[in-house]
Amino acid sequence: MKNFKLSNLAPVLMAFFVMGYVDMIGISANYVKADFGLSDTMTNLFGSLLFFWFLALSLPTGIVMNKIGRRRTVAFSVAATTLAMAIPAVEYSMAAMTLSFILLGMGNAALQVSINPLVADIIPAGKLASGITLGQFVKSVASFAAPIALLYGASACGNWRMAYPAFAAISLIAAIWLWISRIEESAPAKNSSFSECFALLRRAAIAVMFCGILVHVGIDVGVNITAPKILIDRAGMDLGEAGYATSLYFFFKTASAFAGAAILAKVSPQKFFAASVALVIASCAALLFLSGKEAIFACIALVGIGNANVFSVIFSRAMQTMPDRKNEISGLMVMGISGGGIFPLLMGVCSDAAGSQTGAIAVILACALYLGFVAFKMWPQKGVQGE
Repeated sequence: MKNFKLSNLAPVLMAFFVMGYVDMIGISANYVKADFGLSDTMTNLFGSLLFFWFLALSLPTGIVMNKIGRRRTVAFSVAATTLAMAIPAVEYSMAAMTLSFILLGMGNAALQVSINPLVADIIPAGKLASGITLGQFVKSVASFAAPIALLYGASACGNWRMAYPAFAAISLIAAIWLWISRIEESAPAKNSSFSECFALLRRAAIAVMFCGILVHVGIDVGVNITAPKILIDRAGMDLGEAGYATSLYFFFKTASAFAGAAILAKVSPQKFFAASVALVIASCAALLFLSGKEAIFACIALVGIGNANVFSVIFSRAMQTMPDRKNEISGLMVMGISGGGIFPLLMGVCSDAAGSQTGAIAVILACALYLGFVAFKMWPQKGVQGE
């Protein structure tokens, strides 16, 4: 393993920050909805455009990464995000925002696939988990801060897109920094074919966990997009005030992720996962009936707490199921992030059909109930401690 150099890790952490931009999709889509008079279905279609690329690009990114290297793949991914952030600052139209969301989705999908293997080339093996956790924390900071920046631009400057030039500048610096960095990369492993990767879904356990990732991200993005709408519909809040629900969700999700790292060192993943999913189910069920803004904010925070560690537990469990196929399983699990495009679109359709956000909440609750099913299927034998 190479000697650790902070100078190599710093630009990668900056790329993790850029990765967090994807989570401002909720508030930005709501502003686009208000500005262009869109329906819920059309609004949530932006999320589908963004997350479709996790389905389309996860496995191809792995193939490209073996040819051009991990550092360059990350740099190109960040460059795509730079363009996505620059477009709304220059041109604001439906076509421009559609292109921005597409580029953001493409860049983020490729970044999610390529950045952790790059971290593995920098961090000593015994510290790899800590390095990835640090990167996820930096990403969470951006997830929390980006929606606030958009809301501040709307309230202080009268233009919610005022933060986009700053986002573009940060991304551009990260892309250039990565491009000029000298990071010694390990030789790529032999590629598996597409058919060999997809064949793993024939195993029931892998298929259940893949779908678990789909619905987990569906909940994540669904709450991101739907939370402000619930407060607008039921509590009579305006978008500028209701938009802070998105940052509240990510604040508690970030805090819970770090608490989860400590808890999982002492408690079995099976028990922790079951408790987390139970909290998400109870909170989503309560959202079907609550109307007070304090109660709604509380439920949104609780969903963030419960949903924070679902991805990491499912991902690690899937890797443990077939240790000799870690690379292929990793690609499949990242593809599961495409659920962020599938379920929010369904939520929009159900909201339009119901004439309220109750339709969207019902879809989120259905996703949470499926995670309850996953909790039983991931550990078929009693006494398993997440080996």
